[in-house]
Amino acid sequence: MSSIPTYDTSGFRNRFMPLPEIDALLHPDPARFFIVRIEDMFPHVHLPVPPVRSLSHSCLFVTSGEAIMQIGGDRYTAAAGQLLFVPAGQVFSFGTPDVNTGYLLHFHPDILSVRFGASAADFPFLGPGDNLLIRPEEPAWIEPLLVRLLDLYTRTGLQSLSLIRSYLMTFLYEAARYRDQEESLFPPTAAQLLTRRFKALLHKHIREEHRVSAYAGKLNVTPNHLQKAVREASGESPTKWIDRTLLLEAKVLLYQTSLPVSEIAAEIGFSDPSYFTRMFRKYEGVTPLVFRKKMEKS
Repeated sequence: MSSIPTYDTSGFRNRFMPLPEIDALLHPDPARFFIVRIEDMFPHVHLPVPPVRSLSHSCLFVTSGEAIMQIGGDRYTAAAGQLLFVPAGQVFSFGTPDVNTGYLLHFHPDILSVRFGASAADFPFLGPGDNLLIRPEEPAWIEPLLVRLLDLYTRTGLQSLSLIRSYLMTFLYEAARYRDQEESLFPPTAAQLLTRRFKALLHKHIREEHRVSAYAGKLNVTPNHLQKAVREASGESPTKWIDRTLLLEAKVLLYQTSLPVSEIAAEIGFSDPSYFTRMFRKYEGVTPLVFRKKMEKS
């Protein structure tokens, strides 16, 4: 199987933001790093953005209004003073434009490891399965860091990359500190922790494994225990989460490739294309081909 496609920064910009106003905001090599004000960029984005995935991490900090995104199988609403992370490789989408202001931070994973030896493992919100929305009790520290990053980037682009890295790492460690504080005040239950691990495994293994029992085995629990925990934490069964994740993977392939439906079915682990089509129609109300045509027209 080939890997599920992703957009690099240039590909995403060319598809959803092919306007000179966007080029004026970005310096060369935006795949490594860029920061912009939400209100400067998003009026120029072609919406809706269907399920896609990126090679880089993104973070929204909302200063007014709210931002609504679908990330993986979860729908997030970030209000003023809150941070929302989109990990590299995670499927995401968003629809009609939200009325908001704030900052969009975008950075490639390599920018963390080149000098500091850090990775997504140091920041759980940069990996699948974790809670991606951070609600700092005192968000006053966030905007000054982002203002400084924006000023550096606007004036010098990546010529000040070492200084940009330093501010970025400070920002991420502060975000991690507030995430840990939030979890100490409101500790996740055993069911929530198990559900996070289950979601992380889905992200990693969904193309080759669709059985609840297989994920239970990887988590060293019984299928019944996993069923109860995931339903308690999310309100939905593991089977529903598996189907939803499969649908997201299928939508990415339908939109980002020209593969026939039979090959898409095989890419995500279905030996029978007709069974895949029935499952897709069950949840979406249309066949994969009709979905693709709708996306092409939007």
